[in-house]
Amino acid sequence: MRDSAFARLARTTALIAIVTCGMPALAQTTPGSGAAGSTGPSAPAPAAPAPAVPGAAAEPQVIPAPDLGRSTGDASTAQQTDLAARPALIISGSAQWDEGFAKIMAAFADIRTSMGKAGLQPGGKPIAVFTDTDDDGFKFQAMIPLTGAPAAGLSLAGTAKLGDTPAGKAMKFEHRSAYDDIDSTYEAITAYLDEKGIEAKPTFIEEYLTEPKTADDTSLQVDVYVFMK
Repeated sequence: MRDSAFARLARTTALIAIVTCGMPALAQTTPGSGAAGSTGPSAPAPAAPAPAVPGAAAEPQVIPAPDLGRSTGDASTAQQTDLAARPALIISGSAQWDEGFAKIMAAFADIRTSMGKAGLQPGGKPIAVFTDTDDDGFKFQAMIPLTGAPAAGLSLAGTAKLGDTPAGKAMKFEHRSAYDDIDSTYEAITAYLDEKGIEAKPTFIEEYLTEPKTADDTSLQVDVYVFMK
């Protein structure tokens, strides 16, 4: 994953958090107007509505959702959900954008090794929780949920630690294409949140329904969760 839409989404939600904590509000934009403070040409004024026909029912105004594209996120697949915390094995890591996929997959492999040595069983699909981003790379926590809470005092091999997956109200989006193309999904998510006026927290999860060996494998299926305020 490269530093493009994903990092901008993280920075946008972080800025929202700052604004809502007391910083001066930024000028709002309307869908299709571009960035706040833009000096570009103004959009033409809408045509005057046609005179109403007596006795005719008014047609509801339909605002189309942004076309996110089936393989790179689809507005029709966006749905609100409540994620419950689950016990998990966790490995923290960091990566440059161009090595992100390899680093995340390697962390999953290390977690599975620790699970096998401890006699633990997976209770769900592996996830990556992104905790910080900048222009150079990102920090993450790779997690694999467990079937249940392990016994107290369990000894683990390597750098894996026991913890819980994030919980809370989130919007779920689908990515059904190569990991190399996931930036376009985050572009679509950003557009969707802006269009719907949804305020998000700077916490993002990728749940890997499949785990291809290469970042250009188009059979990848990932669900992206964005936590809401």
